[in-house]
Amino acid sequence: MKNISERDKKHLWHPLTQHKLHPESLAVTRAKGAVLYDENDKTYIDGIASWYTCVYGHCNDFIIQKAYEQMQRLDHVVFSGFTHEPAVALSEALMDILPDNQEKLFFSDNGSTASDVAIKMALQYHFNRGNKRNVLVAFEEGFHGDTFGAMSVSGLSVYNGPFEDFFLSVERIPVPDGENNREVADKLRSIVEKGTVAGFIYEPLVQGAAAMRMHDAEGLNALIGICKEHDVVTIADEVMTGFGKTGKYFASEYMRHKPDIMSMSKALTAGMLPMAITSCTQEIYDAFYSDDISKGLFHGHTYSANPVACSVALAGITLLRSEEMQAHIQRVTEAHRRFDEEMKHHPKVASTRQLGVIYALDLRVKMERYGNLRDKLFRFFMGNGVFLRPLGNTIYILAPYVVTDEQLQQIYNVIGRALDEVL
Repeated sequence: MKNISERDKKHLWHPLTQHKLHPESLAVTRAKGAVLYDENDKTYIDGIASWYTCVYGHCNDFIIQKAYEQMQRLDHVVFSGFTHEPAVALSEALMDILPDNQEKLFFSDNGSTASDVAIKMALQYHFNRGNKRNVLVAFEEGFHGDTFGAMSVSGLSVYNGPFEDFFLSVERIPVPDGENNREVADKLRSIVEKGTVAGFIYEPLVQGAAAMRMHDAEGLNALIGICKEHDVVTIADEVMTGFGKTGKYFASEYMRHKPDIMSMSKALTAGMLPMAITSCTQEIYDAFYSDDISKGLFHGHTYSANPVACSVALAGITLLRSEEMQAHIQRVTEAHRRFDEEMKHHPKVASTRQLGVIYALDLRVKMERYGNLRDKLFRFFMGNGVFLRPLGNTIYILAPYVVTDEQLQQIYNVIGRALDEVL
């Protein structure tokens, strides 16, 4: 019988993959902690927490137990006109860690749909108040997902090219880097003063798909303030940054001005099940609260607020708030700082950056995002038992919080060897 990798080729179409150039897919059969196991039982340290999801470790026993217990009571029920204990308990737990202006939660399935819900909230907020606005503002090189609304506000043409003629109306501004804060603020002000901008969507402090590009908290805070002055709805896309990765529960905590809307997914359910949440302030919600049924937010997903997913998310928040997990986050953060002391002076490294457990370095070489040299680096990492996924000439680490010191050192060693042996 053919192995899993061979059987895969007959029917499966993988994401972000040109199958003619990359026909092979690695078959992973199990995972535990920070380690993946393939069908030949070879191990790989998961250096990116499987796209920033499994932050408490793969197959975490506490999360598995909570999922199992919930499966015995209620698997799924429609969330339109019904409710259940896991959703209510999750809402209460989230309110304890979200910025204190957030009041309402809307469930969907993934990060892209969380962005779409947020965009629809912003547009309909103004529409419901009789002040129709049709323009959105977003950062250059931002990424908010692959559904049409999320694509519209994303600025990475490698993903968007064939679809750009169908997008919403979007104005783009540079990220504030501490040096250009005034210029970026002036540009935003000139856009919003036209009175047509409904919302400003941004990844707070770290642009994940833009190779962990980081920006200035004071500069972003000023932009949010300008939006509030002009009744522009602010949307923090915390799909990647949320749930402890930046050193705080949410990156939005680094700014004094808080967003009107937040989108969450990925680590929300600890890599166990797909689910997303879009939260908002009471003011946003009140614009939809009416005797006029047409002013409601008529958006829904079949699996909204799935009880098992809610139970998993609740378990994840319990772990996140524990002293043990906070100690892990601090330990990894400090390890990255020590590693950075080596890397930032390396002759083949152009720049480095870090926020919490997120660490990235740019190589002093030109490289296509999905080019041959990038692929060579990827193969080197995997061949040495480390799963890292370079974004062009950027190597980044975002491992599970429970990664051991020895596993972290193996990640660091493999990166160091790659600089000497691959480049």
